[in-house]
Amino acid sequence: MTEKYKVYVAEDLRSRLANDAELFEFFKKDGSVNLNAFLKELLVNYFDEYLAKKEALQRTILADLGEFPKISKRDAEAIADKIINIYMKRDDDVKSPTCAVTLTVSGRSLDVMRTIENNLLADKSLSQFVGDLFASYLSVARSGRERIIFRDTFDTLNEAIRDHSIVTFKSASARNLLFEIEPYIIAASKEEQCNYLLCTDTHRGLLRTFRISRIQTLYKTSKTFPENEKIRGELQEIALRNPQSASKNVAARVRLTDRGIEKFQVIVKNRPEVERKEGNLYYFNWPAQQLEDYFQRFGQDAVIEAPARSHAAVRSFYEKALAAYTARA
Repeated sequence: MTEKYKVYVAEDLRSRLANDAELFEFFKKDGSVNLNAFLKELLVNYFDEYLAKKEALQRTILADLGEFPKISKRDAEAIADKIINIYMKRDDDVKSPTCAVTLTVSGRSLDVMRTIENNLLADKSLSQFVGDLFASYLSVARSGRERIIFRDTFDTLNEAIRDHSIVTFKSASARNLLFEIEPYIIAASKEEQCNYLLCTDTHRGLLRTFRISRIQTLYKTSKTFPENEKIRGELQEIALRNPQSASKNVAARVRLTDRGIEKFQVIVKNRPEVERKEGNLYYFNWPAQQLEDYFQRFGQDAVIEAPARSHAAVRSFYEKALAAYTARA
């Protein structure tokens, strides 16, 4: 059974929800963002947590207000509700014009909507309740929001890590491959605020990393593996520095212009850590591919001088770009 609900939310809030849907790769067959599929996952995976947070906060506020005997219990509950549902919202959400979001729900998401409708509204509309739930979700850091949307994946992986169980899955980045891996660590990147599984490949023993939102058809097998402390230590170091890549670090030297130094200070996403500086020369110990991807954004303001392989790779990148632009001139 399927039902449709119309929820009115601030335009800014809807935009940020759509951004998450795109980041977490909820797409329709035509490539457009599937906001409805994303919101259904949000409702199912965040509903219980949202209620628990709201009830815990309400108890705290009521306990504090209870110290003022002149405030009646009824007034205290009204004040607590107002604090939770209005004052905790972002100013942008309050000031932004509202827009309608149509939710087409079925199965578990329909059960959640009916539970809200039949038990939790009191003097509030269904649209207000669901809008407050969405706003609460967006108050969580992005890495935490990813844990909410992909709760089942996180739960299975954490259980496998605890039990030293081998898991199999496919990845949205390589749909034709079936990976069989030994899971060790889940870590969030500081810049992207996305979560990554750090693990080893059972067939080749290679260190691997996978973005968790791209893991599909995950299965915890009955096979187990003996934990290797050396491997765990290597993966922990990767988790602290750069969980997006399990590639081995290379010694690198990059010459930056003054403008390049300014760019390096402000372009923080996936920025490599500096080992040392000598004037305009910056030295790194970082995975080559990550280094190349980062400095490709600098144009003439950064030249990778070493290693030679990275120098050649970035030079080839710009030569191909020049050829493409020349062909279109």
